[in-house]
Amino acid sequence: MTKFFPIATIALLACLTALAGSAAWAQSEPMPPAAMASVPPVTVYEVALPDAAALAALTESGLDVANVKGLTATVYVRDDEQALFASFGWAARVVEVQPGPVDEKLVNGYRSDPDIAAQFAAWQTAFPNLCRYQSIGQSVNGQDLWAIKITKDPDTAADKPVAGFISTIHGDEPIGTEMCLRFCDLLLGGYGSDAHITALLDTTVIWMLPLMNPDGMNNHTRYNANSLDLNRSFPQFGSDFTTTLFDGEALGDAGRQPEVAAMMRWYSEQGFTLAANLHTGSVVVNYPYDYVSGIVSGQAAICPDDALFQNLSLRYASLNPPMYASSQFTNGITNGSAWYILQGGLQDWSYRFLGSLHVTIELSNTKWPAASTLDGYWSNNHASMLAYLEAVHTGVRGLVTDRITGAGVATKVLVENNTEPMFGHAGLGNYQRPLLPGNQNLSWSAPGYITYHADNVAVTADAETRVNVGLSNGDLNGDGQVNAVDLQLVINAVLGRPSTATVDADVDGRGVSATDVQAVVNMALLPG
Repeated sequence: MTKFFPIATIALLACLTALAGSAAWAQSEPMPPAAMASVPPVTVYEVALPDAAALAALTESGLDVANVKGLTATVYVRDDEQALFASFGWAARVVEVQPGPVDEKLVNGYRSDPDIAAQFAAWQTAFPNLCRYQSIGQSVNGQDLWAIKITKDPDTAADKPVAGFISTIHGDEPIGTEMCLRFCDLLLGGYGSDAHITALLDTTVIWMLPLMNPDGMNNHTRYNANSLDLNRSFPQFGSDFTTTLFDGEALGDAGRQPEVAAMMRWYSEQGFTLAANLHTGSVVVNYPYDYVSGIVSGQAAICPDDALFQNLSLRYASLNPPMYASSQFTNGITNGSAWYILQGGLQDWSYRFLGSLHVTIELSNTKWPAASTLDGYWSNNHASMLAYLEAVHTGVRGLVTDRITGAGVATKVLVENNTEPMFGHAGLGNYQRPLLPGNQNLSWSAPGYITYHADNVAVTADAETRVNVGLSNGDLNGDGQVNAVDLQLVINAVLGRPSTATVDADVDGRGVSATDVQAVVNMALLPG
């Protein structure tokens, strides 16, 4: 039976545990990294909450809640937060103090930063036509954050959607690192011999970032070397940003933790359509929103793509037997806020700010199991990982180009009755908008262009509907000006009069009408 103690008692126990942990470090072999001495201790508590109101108060307090099961919560508390935690007066027990003694049985078999770099280099040498690796930045302690791009002809810009996995944003949750590395091996080794994998690499850009928090992994701690939770350190909607990067909002990476800032820059540059970050501590797929102002833990915060996110989450969970059979989460999936609220998380930021469909996948109730169990986790997850990535090839896709020049145009892609946009990319102008089956009304807009609409686009299950779009800036005759000549051309088209130039006067995609006339007038009147 689990014993919980009053917080006044466990504060003393936490101090004693921290001292014991320090002594154990001094006695263990190999010696911990030199940076370990500067890592302040963090006490992990299991808290017995009296009711749902207490859960709401805890998750809104600013303390780092890492898991909730019923009315039992796991909380990470730094020394400077002990008084706040104690002020609640709830019964709790100390689970561990980080950093703590290393169990070599756990460490052996897990790969860290140098191992990943060496493996990526070996793969790039062995598969030069399928992969490229790079450091996207460095951790607090100067370790590289390694990412690998896997696709056919990786140096060639192509009309392919971008998808991938990020792992171990919490340093004490390393299963995902190994799943990412094994998945890379599966993809690279299967190309040319497995038709399924070959087709995926031919048509998709897949990125893997197996270890986002190498300092935390080295130190056996949840936090980075600045003792901060990286998955609570991303910009928050409403306070840090209100629109999107496409709409001109600053990226907001200045002053953030180096790992988070590097992740933000890299993620925004790659144009992910679909991604997931891998964790441990539970077994579930958690989808947005994690947080909406005014909604408390235990209440769902519904995003505009809720049904799509449930579908994406089930693609993963349904192929993972222990996840799908969860006794806590129906079919192994949950809305983030319905589980517990989390502010400053990666998935909400990427969805709201960049238009990337992103979920959080918890792989194991045990945060850092023995490496001998990794084969079992791989068995449970590799089919799920493939199925999840393949979902990027659903919905509507195509190229958006300038009608006159044919150059690609970066666009905002909106679905009717859905307020969260996704975005097409500069260069080729390619876009991908995953959607559930049915008839959909979409629009494409870009600064300096007339918004284009396509209504009743038929979307089928597990397939892509191709819609290429030519955007007009109102210059119908291509003379470099939007003026009375263009206006006359569209008026002639509306009235059915013959024209001296063959032009497509349907600039908004809804048939030639007075709206096209107004659109050209509006463009002509825009300040030059």
